[in-house]
Amino acid sequence: MRRRLINSTLAVVLVVIAVFGVSLVIVETRTISSSAQESVDSEALRLASIVESRLVSDERVTTAILRDQVDVNRYAVIRIPGKETIRLGTEPQGGVIRGTATGGRGEKVSVEEPGSTVTREVGRTLMIIAAVALLAIISAVLLAVRQANRLASPLTDLAETAERLGSGDPRPRHKRYAVPELDRVADVLDSSAERITRMLTAERRLAADASHQLRTPLTALSMRLEEITLTDDLDTVKEEATIALTQVERLTDVVERLLTNSRDPRTGSAVTFDLDEVVKQQLEEWRPAYRSAGRAIVRSGKHGLRAVGTPGAVAQVMAALIENSLMHGGGTVAVRTRVTGTQTVVEVTDDGPGVPPELGARIFERTISGRNSTGIGLAVARDLAEADGGRLEMLQQDPPVFALFLSRVAKGAAPAADEPEEPDEPTIR
Repeated sequence: MRRRLINSTLAVVLVVIAVFGVSLVIVETRTISSSAQESVDSEALRLASIVESRLVSDERVTTAILRDQVDVNRYAVIRIPGKETIRLGTEPQGGVIRGTATGGRGEKVSVEEPGSTVTREVGRTLMIIAAVALLAIISAVLLAVRQANRLASPLTDLAETAERLGSGDPRPRHKRYAVPELDRVADVLDSSAERITRMLTAERRLAADASHQLRTPLTALSMRLEEITLTDDLDTVKEEATIALTQVERLTDVVERLLTNSRDPRTGSAVTFDLDEVVKQQLEEWRPAYRSAGRAIVRSGKHGLRAVGTPGAVAQVMAALIENSLMHGGGTVAVRTRVTGTQTVVEVTDDGPGVPPELGARIFERTISGRNSTGIGLAVARDLAEADGGRLEMLQQDPPVFALFLSRVAKGAAPAADEPEEPDEPTIR
């Protein structure tokens, strides 16, 4: 492309020089020749006038008197009737430019100038024109190279950007070239890079979230299946199989929630559900893990509560909080349900060391973890809570208290009068 731009620009300049340069040479040559002829004619007429004025005054006309009246490079011949011919200067050889004039007394004056004078003048003019043409060609080449680089370099950059996009490096370059058309292409590529970045981020986030959210349910399901293989009691097998099927349904719901949340984190399918069933199911699911760790999990607070949300999402949020207490906390884990205003609150706390002061509110940020974990669980839990119109907060750092706030009334319904809370009656599961 660079070569084409340079060649095309140079071709245009050469054509312009050829057209206007030749015309200029012809015009200048004719102008110089005409000027030289007019000068010689004027010289002859002037000499004739001088000779005539002296003849009218009966003065002598000699070579000595007229010598200073003729240019040193010219040759003059003066013929006066009845007198000797006067010759001034050196007679030129070869081509000459001749001018003649006749006076009132019959005198004739002829002035000649060598043609080489005109030739030299034309040569100097041609050299000037050639120098200007050469300067124009050099300027055109430099301008063409600059313009070619200005157009070709951005195209090379844009090609490299497109190649990087295809090779999996979607970082936008935000580079512009002061050429509207090229800047438009750069805008489109940067927009595509940003969209690809968002898509890749969403895919990676989905993979990380799925890995984190499915790990615990799969572990629990494996434990149920192991219990089935170790028993010959048909009733136990049926019971464990029923629980395992329930867990499979929950796994399916987890996957669907993750896919929905990856497409639109604010898309929820909230319904009114029995909160006790979700709490009971979570306690049963985590009971083996806590038993293996030599720890206990208790439930307290108000019973018979109903909340607005997605049961599967609420179960995942509770699972994240209970797992967080199992991994990072200590002592007994307490799950407490209560009512505040038009909201149902599920609190999870333990007797562990709590959240480090340096983490604080950043505990819900992705990749933020206090003890070498993925830092994904609480972030995903908060996204799931907010997707159903709820919220997840840390009420206290030491001892740690995490609270899930859910609406008690469906959107648009009138809130019921608050009932007094029942006294806390811990129930060990």
